[in-house]
Amino acid sequence: MSQKGLWDNQPGGQKPGVTEPLTSKLGRSGQVQPGVPAGTGGIRHVPPGAPLALRMTPLDFDEYLGQEELMGSGKPLRRMVEGDKLISMIFWGPPGTGKTALARLIASKTLSYFKELSAVASGVQDVRKVVSFALEARKAGRKTILFLDEIHRFTKAQQDVLLPYVENGTLILIGATTENPYFSVNSALLSRMRIFRFEHLSPSQIRTLLERAISDPARGLLFGDMQSEAEGQPEDTHVLEGEEAPIASGWHESWLTIEDKVIDHIVAYSKGDGRTALNVLEALYYASNAVDGKKVLALEKAMEITQSPVGLYDKTGDWHYDIISAYIKSMRGSDPDAALYWLARMVHSGEDPRYIARRLVICASEDVGMADPMALVLAESAFRASEHLGMPEARIPLAQATVYVALAPKSNSAYLAIDRALQDVKEKPAYPVPLHLRGTGYQGARKLGHGDGYLYPHDYPGHHVEQQYLPGQIKDAKYYKPSENDKSPGLPGRTN
Repeated sequence: MSQKGLWDNQPGGQKPGVTEPLTSKLGRSGQVQPGVPAGTGGIRHVPPGAPLALRMTPLDFDEYLGQEELMGSGKPLRRMVEGDKLISMIFWGPPGTGKTALARLIASKTLSYFKELSAVASGVQDVRKVVSFALEARKAGRKTILFLDEIHRFTKAQQDVLLPYVENGTLILIGATTENPYFSVNSALLSRMRIFRFEHLSPSQIRTLLERAISDPARGLLFGDMQSEAEGQPEDTHVLEGEEAPIASGWHESWLTIEDKVIDHIVAYSKGDGRTALNVLEALYYASNAVDGKKVLALEKAMEITQSPVGLYDKTGDWHYDIISAYIKSMRGSDPDAALYWLARMVHSGEDPRYIARRLVICASEDVGMADPMALVLAESAFRASEHLGMPEARIPLAQATVYVALAPKSNSAYLAIDRALQDVKEKPAYPVPLHLRGTGYQGARKLGHGDGYLYPHDYPGHHVEQQYLPGQIKDAKYYKPSENDKSPGLPGRTN
């Protein structure tokens, strides 16, 4: 791939039907493709001293890491971008998961105009300028995309300004947020947008990102030193010229030594945040000394930079599974103190609260079950609260549900019951539904005898009547066998 002009912010040339006044109306600031046609192959301006995370912004789909459910081959969002058929949408997810990177990738692919604003530093007047530009562009037959980063930082009144222009198609709005949009975005605006959920990058994806930053001579760690030594470049930009040379495997070993476990430490510390991983790598590089002409990235220095010890909880190794196992077994064993300790270990390490909450829900149903059905309700509530709150507040509902599940009476009768039923389904034929239980909601069903002989329970005392519900071949099967702790919500004196 050619690296020519990758960091040049100058317009990529006027497109048919678009006049110069449209471009000049918003000026030519340092934003990504502000007020100029996109579709320029990823041409970008990077000011001197640009951080590694910005330099490593993906320039094509092949460089984009993570979010396979959204951007994998043939996935809806990928197809929309490739076909340049974009709609207003919200990118919702944790920091460093590729929301802004994807928006800028869209900017390099679409033929629409693209404008980027941050809700932190912008206001209604900035939005009105973009709208004014978009209205003129629309007259010329061109669309305008507004990428609004941190959209949740806009008040509801500020968001209302966008509503009519999103509704009538003047703007294609792409909002990025780390907050739950159902709470932070105006419902009227949200109803006109499609929400795409971004997840943390996997450890292997973070590792790939770091390896690229180390190995890429054009944009990676070495580029920072090259940039500071470059001569003859314009003061406000650095342009990489010529074709990218093939990267030889291990070429960086001539100028860089990386101690064992350094990359593992950065991967673990980043917690799925690609930007954090690159920032730590860059800080480590500049804080490291050279030995015999080679920079040495040392584990001790990495630990100093991150101000955290290594090995207390490895999210990618055996301890990850051992601690979640200890957490579940402590609740199953009715020890709230032990369960809270293992919960604290996971919280302190930065474990995704949703991962913890999912295991909590499973334990509440599998190990408490019919002994206290409210355990599942509380665990599910803790799961939803964790999604809405995020850390650190999510630790509180997680702790409450953990204590409840640990102290609740235990029964695995429902868990065993469904497994018994599944065993029959796997080992025996698929018996037909008895005629009296078959549906009657379509024409001709009654003529086939469907529903004949069915006894409607509400017509009988206590809203109950004995009749056969299983296929005749297994009419005496017993799957649910209540334990001594089960609380039956059923008929008086009847547990099965």
